Amino acid sequence: MNNNKVRKKVSANSFLTRFLQTVQGEKTKTIEDVRNIFDKLQGLELADVADLVSEKDYISLDHFEAYLLSRDNDIFDPLREKYCRSDMNRPLSEYWINSSHNTYLTGDQLTSRSSVEMYIKALYRGCRCLELDIWDGGKDEYGTPIPIVYHGHTMTSKILFEDIIKSFEVFLMLHPKTYPLILSLENHCSIPYQQVMVAQLKSILGKKLYEPDEASLSGPLPTPSQLRGMVVLKGRRPEGATDDYDTDDDAAADDMTDQQSMRTERSSNTMRAPNSMKIAPELAKITLFHGTKFKSWQESTQSFTYHMHSFSESRVRSLCKHNQTNQWIQYNQTHMSRTFPSGKRVDSSNYSPILAWSTGCQMVALNYQTPDDPLRINDGRFRENGEQGYVLKPSSLMMNADIEPRAALLEVKILSGSCLPKPGGLSHGECIDPYITISLFDCHDGKELVSVQTTNTVMNNGFAPIWNFEDSFHFQVQNMCVAVMQFTVWDKNPSPKPDDFIANASVPISCMRHGIRSVQLFDANNTRSGAFDFASLLVLVKFEHSQAEI
Repeated sequence: MNNNKVRKKVSANSFLTRFLQTVQGEKTKTIEDVRNIFDKLQGLELADVADLVSEKDYISLDHFEAYLLSRDNDIFDPLREKYCRSDMNRPLSEYWINSSHNTYLTGDQLTSRSSVEMYIKALYRGCRCLELDIWDGGKDEYGTPIPIVYHGHTMTSKILFEDIIKSFEVFLMLHPKTYPLILSLENHCSIPYQQVMVAQLKSILGKKLYEPDEASLSGPLPTPSQLRGMVVLKGRRPEGATDDYDTDDDAAADDMTDQQSMRTERSSNTMRAPNSMKIAPELAKITLFHGTKFKSWQESTQSFTYHMHSFSESRVRSLCKHNQTNQWIQYNQTHMSRTFPSGKRVDSSNYSPILAWSTGCQMVALNYQTPDDPLRINDGRFRENGEQGYVLKPSSLMMNADIEPRAALLEVKILSGSCLPKPGGLSHGECIDPYITISLFDCHDGKELVSVQTTNTVMNNGFAPIWNFEDSFHFQVQNMCVAVMQFTVWDKNPSPKPDDFIANASVPISCMRHGIRSVQLFDANNTRSGAFDFASLLVLVKFEHSQAEI
C-alpha cells in the first residue's frame, strides 16, 4: 500500500533499495543490475496488458510477480549452481562425487531386470561413479569368454559387460568434456574372463581409458581436470592381491554377527570358483583405485592414496557412533571412501547420504532406480557446480583441526504455489488438493537428524494455491555444510488411499538464499519439462545469522 492506494508500479530505486538489498539481502546489487532485470522483464509477454508500464526505470506489478516466480529469484544461490572450472583442479579426494549402487538394476535386488539403459539414465542424471557386478558368462562360438553383469546368485537378468562399456564410449563421444567416469568393478570373474574384459575396455574406449603409471600412483590423486573425458577403474590394483581386497560383499559381511559371517563365508566358498579372487595382471595395470579392508585409521592414512575403503550404511553409522568421525574426515582428505546401501534393502530403497557426506566420504552410492527422499537429497546436492557430478567439499572437511560444524536457526513460510501439475504430470483428472512438507535432513554428533513440518491443505487449486501466511516453520540446523532442506508437494487423497507425490525440490542449506524466493520444482526423475516447466513455490526464508562458511 502507498497512501492507502494499491501500488501499480515499482521503480528501479525501490526495487534495489527496498527489495533486493533489504528484503533479499543482496547487498552487492547495483542500479545497473536492476535495469538489466527490468529490461528482461519488459521483454516478457504477459497475459494482462492493461496495467503494463512503459516508463523507463519502472515495472508493473505483473512484471514484479513474474520476477518473484522466476529462476533469477530462485532460492538456490546461482553462484553455487554455476559451473566453476577453477574448482576442478584439486585431488579427487577433495570432492563429493555423484555415485550409484548396482546401477544396472531397474527394480528390486532379487528379481528385477538388468538394463544398459539404466547406465545412460544415471549418467544424464549426473552420476559419475557407476557400479558393475561382473561374472563369468558363457562362451561364444569361437570359445571366447563372455563377461556378464547381473546381481550374482539372484534371479535378476543378465546383460553383457561389453554393451555397458559401449554405452560409456557413446556418452563420452557426445559429451567429451565430461569429468571422469569412475567404474566400480565388483569383479567375480576368473582370469580368462578378466583378460577379455581388459581387451574390451581397451578396444572400445581406446584413449578414453585411463591407465595410471607408477609415477602417478606415488603422490596425491589426480584431479578431475586431468581426467576429463576419461574412464577410471576402481577394483584391485596390486597384482595377485587376494588377502586385503574389499568388495561390497566383503564390506557388508563385516557388519554381520559372527554366525551370519560364518554362514556367508560357507556359502561364498561353495559358490565362488577357485580362482575367482585372483586378479589378472592386465586388469590390475589399468586400475587406479584399489579397495582394501579397513583395519585402523592410522594404518589406512599411511597407505598409498590410491588405496580406498568401502563401507555399508550400517558401518557408517557404527563408525560415527563410536566417535571415529574426525579420524574418518582426516582420512578422506587424501584418500577415498565409498558407501553403499545395506543388503537388507532388497526393495532397492535408499539410505540418507547426509551422515556419510559429513565424514567427507566422496562416493555415497545410492539406488538410482528408486525415486525416494535420499535420491532427491542427492539431486539437490549435485545441482551445485553446474550438475557436473563433482562438488568441492566444504573447507571445514579439509581442515586438520577439529572444527565444530556451523549451526543456524531457520524460519520458513510457504506463501503460494504456481502451475502445480497433476500426479505424474497428467493432463486430465480432477483438480489437486495440494499441501507441502518441509523436511530438514541434518546430522549432529554422529547421528542423523530429520525434522518434518507440514502446511495446511488447499482444496481444488493446483494453479495458484495460497497457504496460511501465519504459519511459520522453524528449524534448528546443526551442520550447515551438509544439511539439505526438501520441499515436497503432495496431493491429498481420502483415506485409506495414500497421498500422491506431485513435485519436489531439495536445496542444500549452504546454497540457500534468504528472502522471498521462488522454489523451482522437479518431477520424480529430477527434470523440469512438460507439465513441470513452470511449477514453483513462493516462500519466505529467514536466517538468524549469515550462513557464510568458515
